Amino acid sequence: MMIFINLYLIPALALGSIYALGAVGISMIYGILRFSHFAHGDVMTIGAYGTLSAVWAFGWHPLLALPFGIALAVAVALLADRAFYRPLRRLPTIYAVIASFGVALMIRSLVQLIWGPQNQVFQVGVRMPLVFFDSLRISSLHLQAFAITLVLAAALQWFLSRTRTGRSMRAVSDDPDLASIAGLEPERVIRWTWIIGSALAATAGVLAGMDTQLHANMGWNLLLAMFASALLGGIGKPMGAVAGGFLIGLAEELSTYPWIGSESLVSPSYKSALAFVIMVLVLLFRPQGIMRGRLL
Repeated sequence: MMIFINLYLIPALALGSIYALGAVGISMIYGILRFSHFAHGDVMTIGAYGTLSAVWAFGWHPLLALPFGIALAVAVALLADRAFYRPLRRLPTIYAVIASFGVALMIRSLVQLIWGPQNQVFQVGVRMPLVFFDSLRISSLHLQAFAITLVLAAALQWFLSRTRTGRSMRAVSDDPDLASIAGLEPERVIRWTWIIGSALAATAGVLAGMDTQLHANMGWNLLLAMFASALLGGIGKPMGAVAGGFLIGLAEELSTYPWIGSESLVSPSYKSALAFVIMVLVLLFRPQGIMRGRLL
């Protein structure tokens, strides 16, 4: 039982935390801007590399250097919106979707140009797990990822439900035409959407980099699972995206447990394909997601 908890359940919750933070931005951007942002994973990547630069410069822990990565990710996202997405607002959304592919390639190339194509790490050395009750072993990173995600999810829920800006974002997501007639400023709401989504993406990128390694394709490789999480939770429903992220993370990691016999139920090499399978099933049988979000 402890093997299941230590090696499968806890890593699944940590992986789900990364998916959840990334999926929130995807869900919010689609809910307000009405297009699938395929550069979101690369915003995550450049946020992680911005944090890495601060770690190199100051010798801080990655979580202490995270504000530098968030600032870089937000700046890149706002610049991309100003230069590439805003001129396409009145055109069919497919134009913005195609533009987001171009933005993704530009960000990835920028990462390789500045930081190089080789893998990078935040910290060198072996990190010993925390031990509870003699047999429960939890990596401090996994504990931090789970705690950070819960705190950020609670803060986001408070922001969306209790602040004027948050209520404006919900109004624009529900009915942009009515919100515009009511006097809300769509561009201000859009700016806040990019800021929040990019900040959460950068946080997810740092957690992912701390768990493994940083490389230019890191965010792109996680993009499918994050889209699946957003769809499963319900497009336009940030808390649904959080729930979807945890469910996708649990599905991927727990599928490799030897439920039948001594071999893994699904080979670890194929576990990422589960996100695609779940995404297709959601689109076929419950396209609104578990929290009845917006239809694609």
